[in-house]
This record gives sequence, C-alpha cells and structure tokens, in this order.
Amino acid sequence: MSLGSSIRKRRKLLNITLQELASQTDADSGNLSRIERGAQGVTETLLRKICAALDCTPAYLYAQTESATASTSAAAPFSIKKPQEFVRWFRSVAPYIHAFGGRTFVIAFGGEVVNEKQFIALSHDLNLLASLEVRLVLVHGARPQIEERLKRARIETKLVNGLRVSDDETMEAVKEANGVIRVEIEAQLSMGLINSPMAGSDIRVASGNFVTAKPLGVRNGVDLQHTGEVRKIDAIGIQKRLDDGEMVLLSPLGYSPTGEAFNLSLEDVAASTAIALDADKLIFLMDSEGVHNLRGELLREMTAKKAKNLLQHVTDNEDAINTSEDIVYYLPAAIRACEHGVARTHLISRHIDGAIIQELFTHDGIGTMVTELGLETMRQATIDDVGAILQLIEPLEAEGVLVKRGRERIEMEINYFQIMEHDNRVIGCAALYPFTQEKTAEFACLAIDPQYRGGGRGDKLFHFCEDRAREQGFKTLFCLTTHTEHWFLERGFIEQPVDKLPAEKKKLYNFQRKSKVFIKSL
Repeated sequence: MSLGSSIRKRRKLLNITLQELASQTDADSGNLSRIERGAQGVTETLLRKICAALDCTPAYLYAQTESATASTSAAAPFSIKKPQEFVRWFRSVAPYIHAFGGRTFVIAFGGEVVNEKQFIALSHDLNLLASLEVRLVLVHGARPQIEERLKRARIETKLVNGLRVSDDETMEAVKEANGVIRVEIEAQLSMGLINSPMAGSDIRVASGNFVTAKPLGVRNGVDLQHTGEVRKIDAIGIQKRLDDGEMVLLSPLGYSPTGEAFNLSLEDVAASTAIALDADKLIFLMDSEGVHNLRGELLREMTAKKAKNLLQHVTDNEDAINTSEDIVYYLPAAIRACEHGVARTHLISRHIDGAIIQELFTHDGIGTMVTELGLETMRQATIDDVGAILQLIEPLEAEGVLVKRGRERIEMEINYFQIMEHDNRVIGCAALYPFTQEKTAEFACLAIDPQYRGGGRGDKLFHFCEDRAREQGFKTLFCLTTHTEHWFLERGFIEQPVDKLPAEKKKLYNFQRKSKVFIKSL
C-alpha cells in the first residue's frame, strides 16, 4: 500500500469526501486525487494538514503502508517459505557489503526521531552498518525538545530566516535539550537484548568538543546572540575515535576558543563534518520521502547542478505545490557537501522503517541521492568487462535479437565495445566494428539492462558510438537487424540491399537469418 492509498483508506474510514478534505486543507481536490492514486507526491506541509483533518499523524499513515506490505508478503519477508528469494536478495547486496566496509558515513536526523520513539528502529540499522565495519558519525537535532522546554518555561523565542535567536535563557534550554537527547541515544545504542537486532552488539559511542563555532552576529538587524555557525571540525580527533572502532555522536552545539557555547543548525554541523572527514556518504533523515520536482514526481537521483536549479525555481515560486519544507533546510546542505568532495548525499524519509537499509542496499533506493557529477558514464570496454557484456547480451541472443557470441569472441573483440555505466555498474554495451577501406563502421550488439530501459539510454549509447565513428574518420554507419528496424529508421538509417555492405562483411552475411541492412551517412 502506498502513502496515497493510506490517506484514501483513512479518509474513507472517517466518511470524509475528497472535496471536504480539500476544503479543510486548502488544497485542490484534483491534486489530492492524484496523491491518493500515487500519481503525485505530497509535501511535508500538506501531509501535516491532511493528518490534522484526518485526526492522525504522518507516522500513523506510513505505518499503514508498511503493515499492508507485510501482510501481503508474509509475516517475515524472507522466511523459510521463500528461501530462494532470500538467497537472491542476499547475493544482490554482496557488492554493497564489499563497497561499504571501512567507509565513513555521516547520518543526520532531527530531534523528532528521538521524540517519536523512532530511534529504537534506527539503532538496529546503525548496529547492522557497524557490524559491516562502516565508520559512523551521527548528528542529531533538538528543535522539538528545545521548543518543548521553552514552552514549559514560558520563554518566547524569535526566529530570523529559520534561525533561532538564542539569548541566555534560550541557551540554557538548548543545552538541557541536547544533553537529554544525547543520553537517550547512548542508552539505545547500548542495548543488547537477546532475540533482538541488537543482540551481541558492542557499540561504543564517543562524543566531545569536536565542533568549533563562531557567532552569526547581526542578521537583518537582529542580534542572534548565541546562535552560531561551524568554524572548524576536529577531523583528526573524530578520525581517531573511528579508528578505535567507536561511533561518534555530535550535537548541534559548538564551542569557541573563548569558552562560549553556540546553538548550531543540524544541517550545518552534518555537512561541515562530512566535508571535513571527506565522508563517502552524508544521509539526512527527514519528514518527506525525498525531493520532488514541480510535477510532484520523486527524483531518485540528481546532480548538484540540477539540485541548484530546482532550489532556485522553488525560491522564485513560493506557490509551488510540491515544495517541501525539507528542501529549504537539507537540499542546500546536500549541494554544499557534494561540491566540497562528499561523494553521495541521500535524502530519505524518517517515517519508513529500515529506510537507510533500503536506500543503501537496493539499486533504486527509496529517496533522493545528490551527487556532484552524473552517475552515468560511457567509456571504452576493457577485458574486465567481458562478464558484464555477456550477462547483458545472452538474454537477447536467446530471443534471437542478437547473433550469438561466445566469451572467446567477446574477449578478442573487446576493443570494439563501448560501455555505459551507472554508479560503476555496467548497464549497457554496444560494438563499433571498423571497415577502414570503405570508411564505414558497423554498429552492433546494442544491449541495455532491463532495469534501466525506457530512459533514453539506448539513444545515448548510440550517439556516443556515432561520435566515436566520426572521430575515427568514418563516413557511414551500417547495421544488420531482424527485430528493431523501426528503431534504426527513427534515427536516420535508410534500408539498403545486401550488396551495399562492405565486401568483407558481405562474405559473412547469413542468408538464413535474412537480416535487414540499414545505412546512415555521417
């Protein structure tokens, strides 16, 4: 069950019409209908309005999606009833296990995770990552806990561009809230109950004055007082704790050389820490499921440049219906981290149980990943790619779409192959066989991984090969096909008789297969 389906189920249970829900949330009924059908994403702000109208919480709706999934599959997804499914899944995560060992991940989450008792489940995932020898740095927030203490003490607080003015009284509440959260987190990470995911765990948590801060000073005519920003991260000190096998816990507090404490933002501490440690991943747990485009579609991956453009568009269009408050807080930090050397930044939902595991150990993930450069690259194949090429083309050979080639032939012709990679995984291949005397080349053996079809990748690989052919001085490209003639016609190829083939290729033409010949001028 999707989040939209959970909303619809709850609405029906309360006998509320779509129009009534739209009126109570100041939303368009058409947009709500698309959200319920799963055709459009829902922002954090709108989701909270919907929850208020339906008398529930976001966590309740997300829990309904998970319970429905569990009931349709089995009590345990990989029970002994489906051992082969478990084996396939376990094999599929092996490359990630090898890749993540010894890597440094910075994981940031707001105080809501602790307040709403979500850290218990999160600690199980952190324990799993630690057992795989991932070096973990945790950065927690404290906004709801601070607000609770200020309200209890009847202290009014003022915000300037989302930053809290931290006077002396407010700062006392900030220190108290952070101290309580740290104790709760350390207690959960110390748990080792038998028959629980924490059984046998031996997590040691380190914390300290790793963050040096400076005051933000006066902004828009307002003195922010004890509100500051990161000046320096003690990367050497943190690295020593990580080298000793400890998990490092950072609070959104910083200290100055004069002995003052400053209230910092979660995203500033997290991004600065990831940059200072040259972390492999920075992960933000937030209220929304990721970053949506202006049409409400979840963006699985995006470059820092694309993220900047989206952020600018959101800033210029305050009425963008799919804008999440999380974008304003976390996306700039993700962009900053990627531009300063952090390989990957992930933005995922805190409401989904096991969100970190699903994001890190599946091909598609469940949230949004921001990278400095695009994940897809194309290059000349090497002998190490033979196995991946065979895996791509063998299903097409079995269907008769491609002529059969053995491993030995692929190894001999490997210099003619071009490769498309997605995040260092081979997802496509094509061959360019030269016929120098006639100044032409054969475009052959085009194959794209089934999981990545439909995104124009075949076109990208073809144009890459076309450019390579031009660079090498060829005047024409030709191909032989039995199944995909329209694909080539749409790309400028013209059908020609077999006699138009180069003499050497004509000798090898299989008259039983009766492949059609197409030629394109370069």
